[in-house]
Amino acid sequence: MTGGDAPAFLSAARLDALRLSTADVVEAIEQSIRAREAGALHTAPKAYIEPGDGRLALAMLAVDAEVMVVKAVIANAANKARGLASVLGSVLVLDGQTGEPLALLDGPWVTAVRTAGLSAVAAKRLARPDSSTLGLIGCGVQAHSHLAAFAEMFPLRRVLVAGRGAANRDAVLAAVRARGLEAVAVDAEAALGADIVVTSVDLGVAPFLDARHMRPGAFAAMVDLAVPWLEPGLAGFDRIAIDDLVQERTVAKPMVPMERVNGDLADLVTGRMPARLNATERTGFAFRGIALGDIALAGLVWRRVR
Repeated sequence: MTGGDAPAFLSAARLDALRLSTADVVEAIEQSIRAREAGALHTAPKAYIEPGDGRLALAMLAVDAEVMVVKAVIANAANKARGLASVLGSVLVLDGQTGEPLALLDGPWVTAVRTAGLSAVAAKRLARPDSSTLGLIGCGVQAHSHLAAFAEMFPLRRVLVAGRGAANRDAVLAAVRARGLEAVAVDAEAALGADIVVTSVDLGVAPFLDARHMRPGAFAAMVDLAVPWLEPGLAGFDRIAIDDLVQERTVAKPMVPMERVNGDLADLVTGRMPARLNATERTGFAFRGIALGDIALAGLVWRRVR
């Protein structure tokens, strides 16, 4: 590509056509974590701007020897009235040596797949390998992406679905049945009884979930900054991992009290934080999103496309 060429736009449909497996995404994230540990990949903490009108602008940056990835998104609840997703943006892939633009990726697709991929990296180490029930609390994009990821990883038979919007909930139930799994509409409290629990609720809700009500041996992926989890109830977790300790220390309000955090994804992948210790341990993974996940997935996509 010459410097004057426009980057290739990779739509969600074209990205879906690559048929990346969960194992592909997990491996790419793990490789990126090891590269950062070795000093071969560099990331910047997530940048935020709140204009004060309900919007949230976010940007993430990562670079290795091959590519530089810049992700920019706007989160705006008012998008729903416009018939748009509440979070929209794009991911730009540049040549890591020259800065030449290579590709522009559909932002929501990248966010969905890399977020489930980050959960999968944690679940690979913290969830019981024989987990057969999945509880989905929240029925948006992340419910679908986590269903797809965990259905590949675990011997799921039953999925408990809890959501406030009937249309979204019914769409998730249909997606579960399309995979040949038993789908049951439940309330949030009942969904806590699953082997694996995924929460992906709107960030404005008041906390209502108590980890002490989870079954022994369960794992929870808290995709929503742990917003719906009651702080006293976090004592129900024997151990909690987050996505990035360095990034979390830069924010004014951590997702969970830092004294309850036992390590981050890099600690899990390198073994500094042990994997599941026994069959009854309750474990959790809370995250706000990291640039490493975006560069891992964008780099994998670019290599496949190229």
